[in-house]
Amino acid sequence: MVSSISLLLFLNCFLIAKGTVVTTFTFVNKCGFTVWPGILSNAGHPPLPTTGFELPSAASRSVPSPVGWSGRIWARTGCAFDNSSRGACATGDCGAGGVECSGKGAAPPVTLAEFTLGDGGGLDFYDVSLVDGYNLPLVVAGGGGRCAETGCAVDVNRRCPAELRVGEGQAVACRSACEAFGKPEYCCRGDFASPQACRPTAYSKMFKEACPKSYSYAYDDATSTFTCSAAGEYTITFCPDSTPSEKSSRDSPTAGGGLALESDTWLASLAYESDATPKSVAISSLLASFVAFSGIALPFLMKT
Repeated sequence: MVSSISLLLFLNCFLIAKGTVVTTFTFVNKCGFTVWPGILSNAGHPPLPTTGFELPSAASRSVPSPVGWSGRIWARTGCAFDNSSRGACATGDCGAGGVECSGKGAAPPVTLAEFTLGDGGGLDFYDVSLVDGYNLPLVVAGGGGRCAETGCAVDVNRRCPAELRVGEGQAVACRSACEAFGKPEYCCRGDFASPQACRPTAYSKMFKEACPKSYSYAYDDATSTFTCSAAGEYTITFCPDSTPSEKSSRDSPTAGGGLALESDTWLASLAYESDATPKSVAISSLLASFVAFSGIALPFLMKT
């Protein structure tokens, strides 16, 4: 611990002496369990001093980044590593086979924090994205309170529809509709590869209502991208409200019961709300299905 702090101080002092602006990422784990943060640099940007590490509950760790760095950060959960640091994680696994991600990205579903730092003191751009799904709460704050806080502090796993939900306990996660169904209207691909054609769906709206400041689908830029001038430091907090996902697995109305719907069910077909399919049509369809079911089930129940 002392050696890592000494190394961080040395790197900061060295870069400051060279006239380079340093941005420090501080990782804080408020979950009731260990997480393993992963870090991936975007193409053309150097890796940070670490690309993955273990972060026990109630622990924190700081990692320096070079000027102009761009990349993404996330938390892996349900990991099992041997004495040689070889293993895998149940959510957010980067496929590197070890604690360090070494240039590998996160497997969805996963909550992502994305950064593009300013070059030479310019504007930083940052966001928290649920486009690849969600695995645990994550909040970003920076600039000693000067920068707008963003992220998803809510345990989305508690409200995740059965057809998107995967795993259980600390390994529970909520898939995006794109990953679950693979349809162009959910993935903003093909004929839907533009802001005009790719619109919010019932599924992306579920994510947006839970986490209004986070990206809910590919073109959700207006309310999801934030900027800050020369923040100098950003704090990434996992489970900021101490809402570990094992509670969501226990309390969710769909966990261990309910109807798991496949991609071709009638509810999935209603999930894409175009201009030609307003909410009133979807609600009417739901009511009609309920009435039809009641007409079949009620006589049967009265006989028994």
